[in-house]
Amino acid sequence: MANPTSNFNWQMPTASDLVTDLPADFEVFGQAVDTSLADLKGGTTDQVLAKNSNTDMDFKWVTSDDANAIQNSIVDAKGDLIAASANDTPARLAVGNNGETLVADSSTSTGLRWQGNFAAGKNKVINGDFGIWQRGTTFTNATVNTYSSDRWFFGGSGNNTGSISRQTFTPGTAPVSGYEGKFFYRLDQTTTAITPSIIQRIEDVQTLAGQQVTVSFWVKTSTNITGGLTNVYLEQFFGSGGSGTVSTLVIDTTNTTTSWTRVSGTVTLPSITGKTVGTSSYLQLTIYPKASTIITFDIWGIQVEAGSVATAFQTATGTIQGELAACQRYYYRNTGTQLYSVVASSGVILSTTTCYSGVQLPVQMRREPTSVDFSGLQIHDSTATSYAVSNAAISAQIGGTSYAGIEFYATGLTVGRTCLVRNANNSAGYLGFSAEL
Repeated sequence: MANPTSNFNWQMPTASDLVTDLPADFEVFGQAVDTSLADLKGGTTDQVLAKNSNTDMDFKWVTSDDANAIQNSIVDAKGDLIAASANDTPARLAVGNNGETLVADSSTSTGLRWQGNFAAGKNKVINGDFGIWQRGTTFTNATVNTYSSDRWFFGGSGNNTGSISRQTFTPGTAPVSGYEGKFFYRLDQTTTAITPSIIQRIEDVQTLAGQQVTVSFWVKTSTNITGGLTNVYLEQFFGSGGSGTVSTLVIDTTNTTTSWTRVSGTVTLPSITGKTVGTSSYLQLTIYPKASTIITFDIWGIQVEAGSVATAFQTATGTIQGELAACQRYYYRNTGTQLYSVVASSGVILSTTTCYSGVQLPVQMRREPTSVDFSGLQIHDSTATSYAVSNAAISAQIGGTSYAGIEFYATGLTVGRTCLVRNANNSAGYLGFSAEL
């Protein structure tokens, strides 16, 4: 046998050997091969082959969940992710809640966390947290079609009435941890004759048409009520000259309790293919508390969004000022804060009963205002004489979506004098403009 010449030091016979003993040579060779390949003998079921050391031909069989491999047990549930808590250290990141978004966060053990899906415009409802109340905060015996909190009006049938009020959360008691809602909406049903509904009209019937839509909100009642929430509808109104209304049930009868509970429902809104869209179309959200029952019905955090899950609540614009401006597109009220706060200036008296003035609107309204409301105002002319305002109306001669011309009415005016309109020795006078759907 010659000196080893193979990669693994197996002794190999060569033709130059003076004495050749083939059986003995092959025995030596075979034993060397057997010794070298001993580690490669078959392991057990599901094992895998791994290096045992840096030595040539030194292997071992290991189980598939070897400590150096990612263990099957690291994931516990559908949607779990494998992240890292340090260099060469895999770790489990538990699946988040429906609709949440994964973001980087160096303060967590894995450097990642799930958070609510926040995106401006995802919520098609304006003032869903009831933060804006331009018209006031208490509406006793509100009748059908009475607006209260901005963009929300009270529906029903006949002469049904209900008392609506703005309620304030005790700090830390709002339904959503991390989102400190300030106010919520309360409907007091003080008689069994009431068949109430809470309504918002979302501009343009094309909104979410043909899409999967989820409606969600938090609700509680003064007592545990079987069927305290009757149902919730999305209704497609095609406007003046348009196709007939299409109603879709989103949430069926639901029990309510004295604790805040989030309810939600998902539907696919019908397509508007083949429909005729008229003027001033809208998608109407209608929420029906239980009728003919004396209860206090509280609601907060209303959201209408595309998709199949109720994601984290967010207002339509995501900012306080943005939400106010969105409300003022449909209604704007100039409320004085001082005894003689001016609500309209640069006026002129046109007749003994009429003063013309105008107001620059803070945002462009949906359309030219169609009506004006007021309280506690007086016309104050250039001779410092004041006259109580008896009526007011939008001027048909001048105005637009950004500027409103108004005719104020009083008695005893002097033609040609300049004037302004102000609070009549009170701090609660106001002048409001409506361009509601």
